[in-house]
Amino acid sequence: MSGENVPDDRQYTKSHEWVRTEGDVATVGITDHAQSQLTDIVYVDLSAPGKSVAAGASVLVLESVKTVADVYAPGPGTVTEVNAELKAHPELINQDPYGKGWIFRIRLSGPLAAGQLLNAEGYRAFLEAEG
Repeated sequence: MSGENVPDDRQYTKSHEWVRTEGDVATVGITDHAQSQLTDIVYVDLSAPGKSVAAGASVLVLESVKTVADVYAPGPGTVTEVNAELKAHPELINQDPYGKGWIFRIRLSGPLAAGQLLNAEGYRAFLEAEG
């Protein structure tokens, strides 16, 4: 697992989301590890804009050929945007999970779940321990 693609410019959750914050807006997606575990993603439920969520709450659901998976909020706030391109091209999550495959943006109303976020090094260690 040490070859996992884990960019250093963001934080990670133990539920395999990545989070990149700019001011009070966090962009969220799933990690390369998560997309490889899900296999081919075939549908993304994009009904979340305007939804207020608590830290750790499910924001939306991904469906793959194998299973269904929730994507969780890294902190409390309001979903401001979803990646509309995923409606027609959910495979972008598999092809480019850290770029074109981003899933949603949330305007944070409070701090990120402090003890729940890992830096890239911590996430790599978590994957090693998990796998």
